[in-house]
Amino acid sequence: MKILPSILLTALLGTKLLAQDMTNSSASTNVSGEFPLWTGAAPGALGTAAKDIPTLTPFIITNGTGAAMIICPGGGYAGLAAHEGKDYALWLNSRGISAFVLKYRLGSSGYRYPVEYQDVARAIRLVRSRAKEWNLDTNRIGIMGSSAGGHVASMAMTHFDAGDTNAPDAIDRMSSRPDLAILCYPVITMGQFTHRGSRGNLLGNNPSPELVEETSSELQVKKDTPPCFLWSTYQDTTVPIENTLDFASALRKQHVPFELHVYERGPHGQGLGSKTYDPTKWLPWVAECARWLKERNFGN
Repeated sequence: MKILPSILLTALLGTKLLAQDMTNSSASTNVSGEFPLWTGAAPGALGTAAKDIPTLTPFIITNGTGAAMIICPGGGYAGLAAHEGKDYALWLNSRGISAFVLKYRLGSSGYRYPVEYQDVARAIRLVRSRAKEWNLDTNRIGIMGSSAGGHVASMAMTHFDAGDTNAPDAIDRMSSRPDLAILCYPVITMGQFTHRGSRGNLLGNNPSPELVEETSSELQVKKDTPPCFLWSTYQDTTVPIENTLDFASALRKQHVPFELHVYERGPHGQGLGSKTYDPTKWLPWVAECARWLKERNFGN
């Protein structure tokens, strides 16, 4: 495979994607402000401050494809990286996909597993429960995450359930299974190759072997885990590439479709390519993922 010089490749991709954005300019986004996942206190809440209230911020396309993506920003379970949240939402909107940025509760605020999983599962159920209101397809609700947010997303891929048909809360009757996933340089394992900061914030200092296994997503893949797009870089020294490779291997063993991209160069946390929303700096994975989403009838 020929590798174009990086400057030329960036220019070509930027031109192509800018043209695509112009093609999609008729889509309109409705950002109505964040809202809480639960009415009243969230389960396990330690207080009533903003850090104790998990929320979604919607970026809804009024004339898009009908697909939606819930976005889990990274931050080592200590914070939430803005460029892995809103910027992804704007990019997905340019592909005709509605987006919802999840503010999940964090280890730095005293929250441990399974609270983070409860938040992402609730987010999927909530969006699915309001699909008709937002003109969305209940069978095209995806999940996207980066770094520790990739771990949140991978737990949604592997720990989902069909919902409780007898639940008094209508949202809890919905399935929490995402229909596909995008994982960007994800934390996957809580074992040998984990990101130590993420593990400590999620599980505490001395988790049991059983808890480590339960939260190591490469050990939890099942046959009905949804299709996945994964990417990382060889030069990532923050989250070892084994996280991505081992998850891809686990998907393969269970015959779950996936697409894997490993790039030689680039540090951890690149997002679309910069910390500001700039299509001229987008990385090659952006175009590849857009093509993959279109092939799976998510994006345009």
